[in-house]
Amino acid sequence: MSTVRTSSSTGRFSLLALSATASAALLSGCLATAPTLGENKGTVSGAAGGASAENNNSQLEKCNETLGTLAIDEDTAAPWYMTLQEYRLGSTVPVLRLMIQQSNCFVIVERGKAMNNMMREREFARGDESRSGSNFQKGQMVAADYTMSPSIQFSGKTGGGGGGLGGFGGGVLGLVAGSVSKNEASTTLLLIDNRSGVQISAAEGTAGNYDFGIFGAAFGGSLGGGGGGYAKTPQGKVITAAFADSFNQMVKALRNYKAQQVKGGLGTGGRLGVQGGETAASKELDAKPATKPAAKSGTKAPVKK
Repeated sequence: MSTVRTSSSTGRFSLLALSATASAALLSGCLATAPTLGENKGTVSGAAGGASAENNNSQLEKCNETLGTLAIDEDTAAPWYMTLQEYRLGSTVPVLRLMIQQSNCFVIVERGKAMNNMMREREFARGDESRSGSNFQKGQMVAADYTMSPSIQFSGKTGGGGGGLGGFGGGVLGLVAGSVSKNEASTTLLLIDNRSGVQISAAEGTAGNYDFGIFGAAFGGSLGGGGGGYAKTPQGKVITAAFADSFNQMVKALRNYKAQQVKGGLGTGGRLGVQGGETAASKELDAKPATKPAAKSGTKAPVKK
């Protein structure tokens, strides 16, 4: 009798395990559908050509007048850049360049690795290796009026647990359900005037999304890859959205731009003088007569007898 019960229990467990495997395979197939050209567009998508943009995000701010030339400087030694490598995300520069050109706010000039190819072509021309009429003579490179520096501040995932996909029963099938966690990122863009070194603008942006983890608890390495690789895609999307938010905030501020002014000129000592100093503000301070401290209220003068 006990043997029959054991066999029956084993059969039910095998059936549950088989059902769980089939469900996982079905879900995995849904995640692995063939790519379609032009689908899965993110916050920054489409193309830019000169002042024109195609299939760009309608929420991206635009400029009627181009404000100057711009180079992007990404600090690859910063801690946030190291975190990008952990998520297997590349440089932020290509996304920023596309977004900025689509806005028509700045003309992008190359100051990255492609500069090596630019200089190599000039070496060919100087060495008479280029054809006649190649027009690589001196004085053609465009200066960068401004430099933009991006940075990212990451926030750890929140939430988690057995939220997931829902609809699954207990036991083995319950393990198919994944977990839900929120990804958040905050980004900063700094705009510097290259000739003076003065900061023209600074903007911060944020974005967040929800990340659905699948299969990890139940199936480990064999089926875990289906959800593990997919979980990294939302990280890239949320960072791009945060940069778009930063840039939109910057463009709005630049539309109302008014240069900061310091009496006497920038870099000549400022308006906070010190006694005995050589700046204009310090000399103004020394030229003023010393003020006597005010008498304390409530005190009476001594009465002469």
